Amino acid sequence: MSYVLTVDAGLRDLRAADHLLRTFAAELSLPEGMFGCTHLVRGDRPRVVVSLATRSEGEPAGVREWFVAKGYEVADGAPDVVGRAVLYPGADALRGTVTVAEMLSVSAIDRVTVLGAVGPPDPGARLVTRDHVRPQWQDRELVLTAMPAAGGTLVPFEVPDPTPCCADH
Repeated sequence: MSYVLTVDAGLRDLRAADHLLRTFAAELSLPEGMFGCTHLVRGDRPRVVVSLATRSEGEPAGVREWFVAKGYEVADGAPDVVGRAVLYPGADALRGTVTVAEMLSVSAIDRVTVLGAVGPPDPGARLVTRDHVRPQWQDRELVLTAMPAAGGTLVPFEVPDPTPCCADH
């Protein structure tokens, strides 16, 4: 990526970070090819930060100003190389059920892996997106991890509404 910016809004969970990125995308006209990712930061102050990246040179107009106006900490560069993508080219096309081949052709996702499987899935395999597809950067590729589901379909490994730990206590 040619341009990368990290934003620390003091968030504690992925859902809030996803919401921040979607709000940003709705309020600003994003350049084509923009990526918005979440990153887990450990250490003395565990939190979730977001990064914005484009393949084009230079900072897109209004990006830094939007976050600074909200009072967030903004820094150049990415916190790490393994971001979880929320905004990426073609993400909006991944609704309902798509084949693996369709997913790869309409989005920035480079590869799909299936838990417990040897090798890539069949290009014709149906993937039920649940309208929540969060691939991660791995070795400079955007990779979606999926798992087998009912009826021979696949689903993204990350569920849209996870049950909080110890919800029944």
